Amino acid sequence: MRFDPTPQLPERTQPAMSELDGVFFKEMVDQGLREFPNECCGLIAADGGVPVKVFPMTNADASPVTYRLDGKEQLRTFDEIDAQGWDLWAIYHSHTHSEAYPSQTDRKLAFYPDSRYILLSLQDREQPVLRSFFIEEGGDVTEEELSIT
Repeated sequence: MRFDPTPQLPERTQPAMSELDGVFFKEMVDQGLREFPNECCGLIAADGGVPVKVFPMTNADASPVTYRLDGKEQLRTFDEIDAQGWDLWAIYHSHTHSEAYPSQTDRKLAFYPDSRYILLSLQDREQPVLRSFFIEEGGDVTEEELSIT
């Protein structure tokens, strides 16, 4: 069976709040600081709706204002997620000089409307901010409460 990168989530019945382990948050922040001033990016896999692994990926744009998941890494990651029986839980990236909110470019390039998009703001590198969103076709943004546990 081939991995379908579109998460199989029930139509808009996602919980009003999601939880992310503090270890995963730290992994994302560490990646963002390593790749600063460029944006970092990656995927988060879940088992039964619970995040189980962060997959840091190469930002193929190597840019401080845009990100693009490296295509070969993305396919390998989808294969691993599929092999483990996991689901795609989130797509994440950092904003290095702005708030953790989807930019116009983020909204335009959000190709997975059933996936959450997690943004990490490193505007204040001493106090990174992580927020979660769903981005609908057409660019409408809905924030989901995200708790770091």
